[in-house]
Amino acid sequence: MPTNNLTIIIADDHPLFRVALRLIVRGLQATAVIVEVDSLDSLKGAVAANPGVDLVLLDLLMPGAEGLSSLQFLHANFPGLRVAVISSLSQRSWVRAAQALGAVAFVHKSATPEQLQEALRSLLEGGSWWPQLAQMAGGGDTLEDKLERLSRQELQILLYLKGGRLNKQIAGDLHISESTVKTHVSSILHKLGLNSRTQAAVVAQRLLSTDLVN
Repeated sequence: MPTNNLTIIIADDHPLFRVALRLIVRGLQATAVIVEVDSLDSLKGAVAANPGVDLVLLDLLMPGAEGLSSLQFLHANFPGLRVAVISSLSQRSWVRAAQALGAVAFVHKSATPEQLQEALRSLLEGGSWWPQLAQMAGGGDTLEDKLERLSRQELQILLYLKGGRLNKQIAGDLHISESTVKTHVSSILHKLGLNSRTQAAVVAQRLLSTDLVN
């Protein structure tokens, strides 16, 4: 366990879950500086006010956030920041999307206290934590299975298509050329068996629907 004082942001709108995470972190490293926030706006303020933050424990479903918007914001504006998603969402598509957006972990909220402690210990030591995606696999030709065929950058671009971004805007967001975006969009459509970016946006919306919360 690191001996220096870590700064950790716990971003969750459920007070009891923030308390649970805080107690586990304190049990693992008593000197950690912990900042708690309960919305996307307060998260933005906390990250700006704590430029040396070591880890963000992020709930995706907070006030002001829609889907992956909070993770996309952190990925775009603080690319070196370690972010661990701790969520009630469990579908493979959410896990893959979190990976594509640079998260270092995806922990389901149904985890036992012992599992949460083990995951947080790994994260505090600079490691990562992911569910076994192979155990979550389906029959091989579902939309989620097809999603596995996309590269990390293709999946990033699919997430931007979901938000209605144009190729030029996506290129600026990801710091790549517009022609590269166009090539990736064509590859996405081919791999998913689709004919248009509109269809791709609909697929992404279906795969990343918060109506599927467990």
